[in-house]
Amino acid sequence: MIRGVHSRRHHGPQFKATVGSLALAATLLTGCAAEAGPPTLTWYINPDDGGQAELAKRCTEAADGQYTIETSLLPRDAAAQREQLARRLAAGDSSLDIMSIDPPFIPELALFLEPVPDDVAERTTRNTLDGALAGAMWEDELVTVPFWANTQILWYRESVAEAAGLDMSQPVTWDQIMDAAASQNKELGVQGAPAESMTVWVNGLIESAGGRILANPGAPAEELKLGLTSEAGREAARIIGTIGDEGLGGPGLATSTENDSLTQFQTDSGSFMVNYPFVWPAMNAAVEAGTLDQSVLEDTGWAVWPRVHEDQPAAPPLGGINLGVGAESDHPELAYDAIECIVQPQHQTFYFLTNGNPPSNSEAYGDPRIEEEFPMAGTIRESLELAAPRPQTEYYNEISTGIQQEWSPPGGVEPGVTPEQTQEFILAVLRGEKLL
Repeated sequence: MIRGVHSRRHHGPQFKATVGSLALAATLLTGCAAEAGPPTLTWYINPDDGGQAELAKRCTEAADGQYTIETSLLPRDAAAQREQLARRLAAGDSSLDIMSIDPPFIPELALFLEPVPDDVAERTTRNTLDGALAGAMWEDELVTVPFWANTQILWYRESVAEAAGLDMSQPVTWDQIMDAAASQNKELGVQGAPAESMTVWVNGLIESAGGRILANPGAPAEELKLGLTSEAGREAARIIGTIGDEGLGGPGLATSTENDSLTQFQTDSGSFMVNYPFVWPAMNAAVEAGTLDQSVLEDTGWAVWPRVHEDQPAAPPLGGINLGVGAESDHPELAYDAIECIVQPQHQTFYFLTNGNPPSNSEAYGDPRIEEEFPMAGTIRESLELAAPRPQTEYYNEISTGIQQEWSPPGGVEPGVTPEQTQEFILAVLRGEKLL
């Protein structure tokens, strides 16, 4: 049985100093007046296509006068979302009733979250996919409730795969798709920009190779052990460096984001691409708008993320959003009642169909409309079962930013240099000897 959290966590001095400075920097307006009528719960949401606002409306109606849910929009950039939530939580902002939280930021914010009641944890994690559940936990406890999950899959041009002689009904490796793209004078769609997408790529490769970026989650800064210099870390560097050195990612690789990769994939140079499920509705919309030829859509296939080793399943990237309740919320019980409504399987199905974000609950995939709108839903679900979270640590920002700085541009990544150089740099930052 999944259990919630029953005690506050103790964090190291560096983390306390960090959140202390964030609290000092926060300028907050918190209301002290008594509420008239049903309580209003504020749900801080990440930008989407209106799906969370609609769910807030539906769950307000379902509450039958017990409470009203209002949404407040967070910044578009994930790092900015983290900063705003951390500042408000550290300052004791009571308006943080419900928060949409990116999985990598959960360990850092866990100290300031209201514990998940055992009964809520039990009900909201039934049929949750393994990867999504792992991303909602910290120190073996459920600290947030899984809402929607995200993962990258391998998109490919069927004509290119066929010409290269690849059997896409079987798992393929990074070396295979690199060779296939090179043999057809095509480009790979990968994200090489110095952004969070680089950490996603590095982590996916290292996890797929059987390694870990972080060997001892939960350890204080001075005791953290990194696995970047492992065989898996060097293999990740070899793959990224090869794609960069040989020009397989195209001329714009050093600044390529998910949207850039999609644009490249849709051109005559497209071959294989690792990217999120938003690709499918985006391509269909482009066809409807007349900016993409129908033949490109018909030539598009999908599979699970590439393996690093032929005999070892891939560990695709994990993303998505989990829901947490601020420890200073005036209405934690009502907030968890609202969360239970928000994450119901039928609401996750609605959110997938309207906003393109996959469910974390396997039951939600049973709706036949999902297969009609997302024919690759089975691959997405399989990927979420295999997916591995990014390093779970209170010091995620330092680790991720260090990787982004040292592994960009991809053409400069060297297996014998970059992993060790990155590891030394991150550890020096954690010791206070260097600055990001």
